[in-house]
Amino acid sequence: MKICISACGKDLDSEVDPQFGRCNYFVLIDPDTGSVTSIINPGSEASGGAGIRAAEAIACAGAGILLTGSVGPKSFSILSEAGIETYSGIRGTVDFALKEYKSRKLAILKGPNTSLSNGMKKS
Repeated sequence: MKICISACGKDLDSEVDPQFGRCNYFVLIDPDTGSVTSIINPGSEASGGAGIRAAEAIACAGAGILLTGSVGPKSFSILSEAGIETYSGIRGTVDFALKEYKSRKLAILKGPNTSLSNGMKKS
């Protein structure tokens, strides 16, 4: 089961991007093999449905765990249906977020933590 982290860049040294649907990349870590790969978020430049496209992409990539900042209602629904555990409020680098997860310092997200329109604000 891969761990997916929303990121500004492609590797462990990249900063976490707090916007799930609009982040640039998803960094995928396989804890069994230690492999690190990244995929471009297909929702990052979408005019609409960014969170949906992002959620579908990480589900297809085999993610079982998501570490991110904020997740809207539509993407949270897809993530839940796909069985992806979501943890929010993540900050720092991808590597730091991974260590926080492994040390069990993060709480699982029980529902969306942002509104539908919040995803349109890319900073």
